[in-house]
Amino acid sequence: MAEKVSLPYNLCRLQALNDFMYSTRLSLDRTSLQSLFDDLLSRANQPPQTGSLPLLIGGQRCGWLFSKAAQALSGLEGVELKPDHAHIGRLAGSGPALNALLASVANTLRLAGCAPGWRNELLDVWVDDDGPEASSTLRQPIAALERGIVRPLGLITRAVHLSGWSADGRLWVARRALTKATDPGMWDTLVGGLISSQEDLQTGLVREADEEAGLDPQDIANRTPLRTITRMRRQVSEGYQSEDVLTCECVLPAGVTPKNRDGEVMEITLLDPSIVYSMLKEGAFTLEASIVLAEDLLKRTVAGSA
Repeated sequence: MAEKVSLPYNLCRLQALNDFMYSTRLSLDRTSLQSLFDDLLSRANQPPQTGSLPLLIGGQRCGWLFSKAAQALSGLEGVELKPDHAHIGRLAGSGPALNALLASVANTLRLAGCAPGWRNELLDVWVDDDGPEASSTLRQPIAALERGIVRPLGLITRAVHLSGWSADGRLWVARRALTKATDPGMWDTLVGGLISSQEDLQTGLVREADEEAGLDPQDIANRTPLRTITRMRRQVSEGYQSEDVLTCECVLPAGVTPKNRDGEVMEITLLDPSIVYSMLKEGAFTLEASIVLAEDLLKRTVAGSA
């Protein structure tokens, strides 16, 4: 399970938001939608690639070291490769010394061609006990490192999403730019992005809404609280994706038209839920977005609808 999110909402406001957001019920095939959602979750629950090593950072279990990354790090000071596990900074503890070592690891992987998503952006390093009580370890990060190497190291990331609805019951969706390192040209939620180092979830959501959809804080003030849907674990070309997927919903105010500001989105459009559902079945959306949108549609679909 992923981190439990503290909700800055009182119960009365939460109930009012839920009543407002889900007052419009859809007439999609609930059984098929549930099957699609279950299949998406199954696809997001994979073991790491054969040859990956359990990775400890600062003496704590944090991820999975991809075999290609392990080869690149072989012999680097502060990195220990064992037959059944790997250590980075085993004696470094946490703090500046560990961060400095991780910066050296990042540069080494970049020079070896193992960091295709290099962004000059730091993400937090979280402990992961890889068990049913994993959420209990997500209290404080132990270090920070370059975003481009989290997947070669199989580290936990946290992604926030916003499903943006219009007052007439249509859904805003965005198409990723062709220059994106991951899933270029695929469809996505209106807002979705990773939480940066030392950034709280709400701040990250507001930042992503501004960058990706040109939305001001007041435009999404009446969103539902962020909630965790799942922790994705899947094999990707550069390593292993371990990502907490968090989402919320909002009806955008009349007259507000989302517009991308950071160049990472090539198109934003407003679609009927039935079209979104068809696109989900066709695989037009990223896996993360598919999970978020299928879950949202499922919450809005009348039980027993055909």
